[in-house]
Amino acid sequence: MYTNDSCHSGSANHCIACTVQQCANHCGKEDYCSLNKILVGTHEYNPTEDQCTDCKSFRKR
Repeated sequence: MYTNDSCHSGSANHCIACTVQQCANHCGKEDYCSLNKILVGTHEYNPTEDQCTDCKSFRKR
């Protein structure tokens, strides 16, 4: 559902900026995600800061 095997030339989603180069969905030298959409979630019961949120679409490279 939220996966993409690789980032082919021209498939960077310029609506989703990303700097996590360890993610399989990261577009190499471009700081963008290759997915059409991502899922953002939290690991906190009551998140109050940006550090409390997570990209649930992350896949280890």
